[in-house]
Amino acid sequence: MTYPPPPAAPPQPPGGPVVFDAATLPADDNVNPYAFSVALDGQWFLQKGKMIAYYGQIDFQGIGAGPLDRLIAENFHSPAHAADWVVAQGRGRLLLADRSYDINSYDLDEGNLTIRSGNLLAFQPGLSLKQSIIPGFLTLLGTGKFVAASNGAVHFVEPPIRVDPQALVGWADCPTPCHHYDHAYLRGVLGGIRALTGIGGASGEEHQFEFTGAGQVLLQSTESVLAERDTGAGPQPGT
Repeated sequence: MTYPPPPAAPPQPPGGPVVFDAATLPADDNVNPYAFSVALDGQWFLQKGKMIAYYGQIDFQGIGAGPLDRLIAENFHSPAHAADWVVAQGRGRLLLADRSYDINSYDLDEGNLTIRSGNLLAFQPGLSLKQSIIPGFLTLLGTGKFVAASNGAVHFVEPPIRVDPQALVGWADCPTPCHHYDHAYLRGVLGGIRALTGIGGASGEEHQFEFTGAGQVLLQSTESVLAERDTGAGPQPGT
């Protein structure tokens, strides 16, 4: 997997902000650290709620809507998340963002990457999406570009390593992690409560994901997870 350096904001002119149009927006690159511009000429898979604007002639088709059944059959294999995704089809510039979180694009070359579902914004049809065996994560296979958000900068580390579950963004080309619980925690009062109720053990101080073998692990710079949300609903009164 290849990844770019952290995006830099464009230089600000003395008289005010940078103003873009369809011709001056970047092509498949960051507009700034918080927004990404897709040069759409064909199709991309897009999570609902992540498109903030677009130029050009672009249509959005729901997963399972009918006209794109062949494309979806080849590239989308996650029925539990089908209602959260659409296919953007056409030509133009597609602007992606997610609640002012950091946005980056990554390239897979016959790769295998698993990512937290709330962090994945969009991906090219050259990649195939599947459900991970780890709840809350999705796996991308193949060759192509995808766009993801993170709560702070992303860091790439190599196994063997134990990771706070809430700081974990994903992992590439390495085995699925296993759970690790500290022995003192398991013997303590909290461990007994968790055994009886299933509550507890969420903090990285006593519970971690353990990675071994080759590959890369992606970490964000905070323990605050990008929560999934209902992307299909519009603004509610009073919000």
